[in-house]
Amino acid sequence: MKEVTVQELKKLKDSNANFQLIDVREEHEFDEMNLNGLLIPLGDILDRAEEVAKDKQVIIHCRSGKRSATAIQALETQLGCTNLYNLKGGIVAYAEEIGL
Repeated sequence: MKEVTVQELKKLKDSNANFQLIDVREEHEFDEMNLNGLLIPLGDILDRAEEVAKDKQVIIHCRSGKRSATAIQALETQLGCTNLYNLKGGIVAYAEEIGL
C-alpha cells in the first residue's frame, strides 16, 4: 500500500497541488477536528466510490491509519483503484507533527 507522510501532505497542501483528501472517520470525529477533506465514513466508502477521484492522487486518512488502510484495500480490491495513498499515522500524527 502506498503511503504519504504528514510532511508530504503538508507540502501538497501548501503548494495547492491537485489532489483529493478523503477522511474516513465518523461525522462526530470529523466535527471535532479535520484536515478539510471530504468526509466519507468507512462504512460508506464503497457505496460512495463515485466520489473518489480517478484522475488524480487521492490521500485517504482516518485517526491513526488503520481505517484508511481498510478503505484503500476495499477500493483497490473492488474497483481496481491505483491512485490511492494512506496518510501514515493519520490525523493524530498530523496534529502532533504539523499542528491543526
